[in-house]
Amino acid sequence: MADDGPVEHGYPHLDTVRDAITALYKRLSYDTVQTFATSVAPVDVAFADMDDLHLGAQRVAREMVRHYRLPDARPIISFREMTHAANVELTAGPEYFIELNDRFRTHRRDIGAALAHEVMHVYLHRLDLSFPGTRENEILTDTAATYLGAGWLLLDAYREDAASSQKLGYLTPEEFGYVLAKRALVFGEDPSVWFTSPQAYTAYVKGMAQARRDEQQPPLTAAGWAGRRRYAHDRRHAPGPGSQPGVPYAFSGDQGGSLRVSFPCPTCHQRIRVPVRGRVRARCSLCRTVLECDT
Repeated sequence: MADDGPVEHGYPHLDTVRDAITALYKRLSYDTVQTFATSVAPVDVAFADMDDLHLGAQRVAREMVRHYRLPDARPIISFREMTHAANVELTAGPEYFIELNDRFRTHRRDIGAALAHEVMHVYLHRLDLSFPGTRENEILTDTAATYLGAGWLLLDAYREDAASSQKLGYLTPEEFGYVLAKRALVFGEDPSVWFTSPQAYTAYVKGMAQARRDEQQPPLTAAGWAGRRRYAHDRRHAPGPGSQPGVPYAFSGDQGGSLRVSFPCPTCHQRIRVPVRGRVRARCSLCRTVLECDT
């Protein structure tokens, strides 16, 4: 939790974020991911100052449990002084003890954001899905919460001005915006209408631009002129010794001597391998996205 300290910006964790999206599709399946097409509604996690602190926190936690479809999980919320925003004790369940930072006693509008992350820890624990290393696993948790419809709260908790700053989660604001944009492109949902933080909206716009760039990389037909020219040059010299630096695609030969190109799916980032033979329509076996390619 960044509280009146410097907020990291940009995309330093982008590779791990993309790996997390791929891992979600592999572990959950396309059909299960599709069941999360509707995000948590603002009204369901609203927290007024006159609401009872503990009852209100329990209510929001139950909403997260409902959204993540964990009917036999019972979160028990408490507050204490701590460095991090929150912590959850992962056990066999059905009760899970979640501690929230004491600052949420007076910053109640952000309790939903903290619980979106902590209850996702429970969800991933039940799935037995994790990444090696604490930071990588926290990035997986942020990414999963955002892609499955609750992480817009984490981005909306980002506020920054000349005198103060606040950010929850391990992703940068732009990375949260990127995952939200990836979700929006899949489900046709616009989360920007829910933002109360103008900085969150700006980060979402930047993230959407980055997500759009994923759809404009060769050999996809939407690639720009410069990318197409670089691709044509690399294709003439393929298959060279390994993949070319700075590009997402790689050429290789098959057993019959024909040239193939592999590239990440712009939706789920699983690598797709297709023959090099001009216009090709490819379908990602993981997320079922149909891709128009010019190989």
